[in-house]
Amino acid sequence: MDVIVLIDKLDDLVHGANTIPMTDRVMIERDEIYDLLDQMRATIPEEIKQARWIVKERQEMLQEAKEEADRILREARDEAQRLASEQEVVRRAQRQSEDIIREAETREREIRLGAEDYADEILKTLETNLERFLAAVQRGRERLQTGQSGKPPVSGQKTERP
Repeated sequence: MDVIVLIDKLDDLVHGANTIPMTDRVMIERDEIYDLLDQMRATIPEEIKQARWIVKERQEMLQEAKEEADRILREARDEAQRLASEQEVVRRAQRQSEDIIREAETREREIRLGAEDYADEILKTLETNLERFLAAVQRGRERLQTGQSGKPPVSGQKTERP
């Protein structure tokens, strides 16, 4: 039985008891009081056990909640650290890629300028050789023209060939 119910019964017993005239005292049957007290003694330990069990359950739930909160915080910190680490990796990769691109652009410019210089040298050599070849061709034609007519050719005049 519930302790509160037993206390209410005790209260009813006192209020319903016969009063002693001219005093604030009441007369209550001893057996009724002892019966209620025995019931209280039997009920209170059970109530205390239940209260202790509830307190224990509450403490266990609080402990589990604390452990869960600690786990969540730990995972959040780990995730934040992982993300920060990944961001650092990304930043490093970006810096490296920028360095590689700069180096490649510098190398490309050097190669292009070198290729242009080389092409210019080749074209200059070719021009010189063509000028020499053209001069040799002109001398050969002049010899041919001088050898056939015995006189030097007039500029801009074509010679006939047999």
